[in-house]
Amino acid sequence: PIYHHKTVIEALEDLKTKGFTYDVNIHNDDIIANPHNYQVKHVYRYDGNTDPGEESVVYGISSTLGQNGVFVAGFSAVSNTGHSLLNLEY
Repeated sequence: PIYHHKTVIEALEDLKTKGFTYDVNIHNDDIIANPHNYQVKHVYRYDGNTDPGEESVVYGISSTLGQNGVFVAGFSAVSNTGHSLLNLEY
């Protein structure tokens, strides 16, 4: 994966220009069922300068079928939104 440090909005805009338009957050059932069909291509990490609760990660994910999408997850000790990505290839 390629790591970038930008704001979440900039990361989403950058990924959109690269063809990553599918919203994986809404449609993550297939990733959970078939993680071997997906690969993380880009990782953008946004650190909250004043509030750790504002930390998040934006992933650019590609499928073996050629579909490119984005997944946004909170990045904190209490966040579990990214647990479905644990089995993906990086």
